[in-house]
Amino acid sequence: MMQIDVLTLFPEMFAPLNTSLMKEAQNKEKMTLNLHDFRQKAVNKHGHVDDYPYGGGAGMLLRVEPIVETLEAIERKDKSKVILVDPTGKPFTQQMAQEWSTAEQLIFICGHYEGFDERIRDYVTDEVSLGDYVLTNGEMPTMVMIDATVRLIPEVLGNAHSIVDESHQRHLLEHPQYTRPREFRGKVVPDVLLSGHHEKIEKWKAKEAIRKTYERRPDLLEKADLTEQEQEWLTEIQQENENISLK
Repeated sequence: MMQIDVLTLFPEMFAPLNTSLMKEAQNKEKMTLNLHDFRQKAVNKHGHVDDYPYGGGAGMLLRVEPIVETLEAIERKDKSKVILVDPTGKPFTQQMAQEWSTAEQLIFICGHYEGFDERIRDYVTDEVSLGDYVLTNGEMPTMVMIDATVRLIPEVLGNAHSIVDESHQRHLLEHPQYTRPREFRGKVVPDVLLSGHHEKIEKWKAKEAIRKTYERRPDLLEKADLTEQEQEWLTEIQQENENISLK
């Protein structure tokens, strides 16, 4: 069972993790979620966990003592990851979620205010950002990272095969998908998907995943480890697009 601990000033913000799939993961005993309000380790009776930065500057910084003392009070497992959620960290990826999904324990530190006292970084193993932008708090990106990670734990999702075909699992976007009606305002479902021919359907899905990635996120193809067949499809698709542009 994965143990997830979150250091936060706002435990109530994590209510969504007690619903839907995250609730099921806890009910199945695949994951436990422990919220730690580090204001309980405030430096004075007024509940202060922040202070002005030395040398001046805008905003307030989270102090080192409340966070480190809260970390030290958590029962730690072997090789636990301590993740500082910070805009300056490495961008979170699907591959990172895949790696984390095998960990025994993940500990997240949620930021607020202008940032952290630099000495907090001495106590973490990973510094991660949700993307190249700044939010008002670290709680929302932490919930995103937990959701993306926990759903990859075996048996959390009902259909394990759905993970294999998802976008970003192999640096490829997922193939286009359709449901009823068969025709809507002149747009029809590709005939191959209605053919009942499993091999042709799987081939179509694989090729269209390459096409979708090429058209929408060509940058991902630089990281993708394509098979020989997939590389052939990519070459075909590139030539098709070149021919269209020349018309």
